[in-house]
Amino acid sequence: MSQPTNSIAASESHIAAAADRLAAAAAAGAPCAPVRELIGADDLAAAYAVQQRVNDLRQQAGAKIVGRKIGLTSVAVQQQLGVDQPDLGVLFDNMAYADGADIPMSLLIQPKIEGEVGFVLGADLAEGPLDAAQVRGAIEYAVAALEVCDSRIENWDIRFGDTVADNASSGVYVLGTERRTLDEVAPVDVVMSMAVDGQEVSSGNGAACLGDPIEAVVWLARAARDLGQPLLAGQVILSGALGPMATVAAGNTVTVTVSGLGTVTARFVGEKEA
Repeated sequence: MSQPTNSIAASESHIAAAADRLAAAAAAGAPCAPVRELIGADDLAAAYAVQQRVNDLRQQAGAKIVGRKIGLTSVAVQQQLGVDQPDLGVLFDNMAYADGADIPMSLLIQPKIEGEVGFVLGADLAEGPLDAAQVRGAIEYAVAALEVCDSRIENWDIRFGDTVADNASSGVYVLGTERRTLDEVAPVDVVMSMAVDGQEVSSGNGAACLGDPIEAVVWLARAARDLGQPLLAGQVILSGALGPMATVAAGNTVTVTVSGLGTVTARFVGEKEA
């Protein structure tokens, strides 16, 4: 699997322009043109540099980093978006919603939903081999997770550079309340079903996430360390989709069921309902 590289081919001015474009789209709640015309479609270092600039702005505005997300772990989702490798993004405190909460559609531009396994770390993943054994030992517990992906890029017209720059197409997320240790559940064996208003719209299993959600976290731990921002105890990890993304609209109630981890639910409300 590809790792972020250290060389930046795109100019600093193009990186700054791409970050400004994405930040403006987020502030306006209106999508923008792809940023690959500025930084290239597959220049990983430039794309992560843009992501860092935009995320720095969020921190300057008061948002706190609480974890990381892995994107594009499912072959089904990769095929949906025309990419062939995972990426990573940052989770902020203002992206988290409680199980059963109402999520205002006004916060989102063009949301899509995914069912995942979430993890919370009990130890840092900053040193050592960062292999599966170390990752397993660092995970405090697993939960069912509902990720609401979003894109600042108009019509989800993205290539790899676009989604990386756009914080891995992140939106908001919801964690279930049933916490299980890895002695109680094997993430690779879970089965996921996601329903909108009671109708199944996506299904999959743990093996669909890079072969095993634990291996997805191995990839994330190494990539995050390569970027100089290793994973830390207490952080939330969204390990990636277990099945295809689905669209969602105001008024919909979404329920993700993950075997061994229970369910997680959210309702999407329009401004008049919020």
